[in-house]
Amino acid sequence: MKISVVIPIYNKEEYIESCMKSLLKQDFEDFEIVAVDDGSTDRSGEICDCMAERDSRIRVIHTENGGVTAARRKGVEEALGHYILFVDADDELLPHAIKTLYDAIEETQADEVVGVYRTQKGRIGDSGRRGWQDPFTMVDDLLAVRNPFCILWGVIFRKQLLDGCLTTPREVIEREDILMQIKCLVKRPKVFFIADHVYLYNEGMPNDRRMGLDRIIIHDRELERTLRPEWTRFGKGFLLNRLKLYEVFIDQRQFNVFREYYHDLRGQDLSGLPLADRMVIALPPRLAYWPVHWYKWLLARC
Repeated sequence: MKISVVIPIYNKEEYIESCMKSLLKQDFEDFEIVAVDDGSTDRSGEICDCMAERDSRIRVIHTENGGVTAARRKGVEEALGHYILFVDADDELLPHAIKTLYDAIEETQADEVVGVYRTQKGRIGDSGRRGWQDPFTMVDDLLAVRNPFCILWGVIFRKQLLDGCLTTPREVIEREDILMQIKCLVKRPKVFFIADHVYLYNEGMPNDRRMGLDRIIIHDRELERTLRPEWTRFGKGFLLNRLKLYEVFIDQRQFNVFREYYHDLRGQDLSGLPLADRMVIALPPRLAYWPVHWYKWLLARC
């Protein structure tokens, strides 16, 4: 088996059939679909079972709800393919996507190949990167929340690269995909970017992911543990990532997070980090809200 497409599914009955059909229409023969029903309480699992009865390329695994990372991990463990693709249950693969990504990773012998995505609204997610990329520079961008490239979906992975990368605690349901990619990139894999559009990302789909302080604290601990072997290289990036997430909380008017978690940043060595981010943590939280909110509003309009 050349490729396994892993789909973590939780209560996506409205979208999963379209997702599956976009895979079954691919012009590539040697692949399987590993659909992991993560304890759905709607008809998602039933729909997958019905489609599996009609097409032998589909395997459905039913598990108790363990979160999206656990579902991906289970899918990878059960996968028979030499390469892995991740697809979210409310998204789709564009025509020729599997063949395009497979040809690229075979030709380059990369550990992962990253394509371009587009949304149902026509927006293009293209970082402009082409060819071989430095994985540590990619980590820098992810820590700085500069990530216009595909993170997990729209990427083909050599299966061995994923070993040990699907260990994020289930409490982390926000930015868990970025954390998983960072776990891959700190291994110094060979990463190749292509210009082909391979993934349809449906923006604005409902999900249960909400950013909470308790979850972000767990996220930060796991991120720090991941970066610790290269701390000299990424220590400042870790601080910047904390600043960026603090700004999200401030924009949501969750001013209590400064006292409960982020106050220690004022005592850290933040030299070398962007002045604007250093100013935000230096200001009282309620005062910091206004420049943060204005900037995010302007960014959204652009």
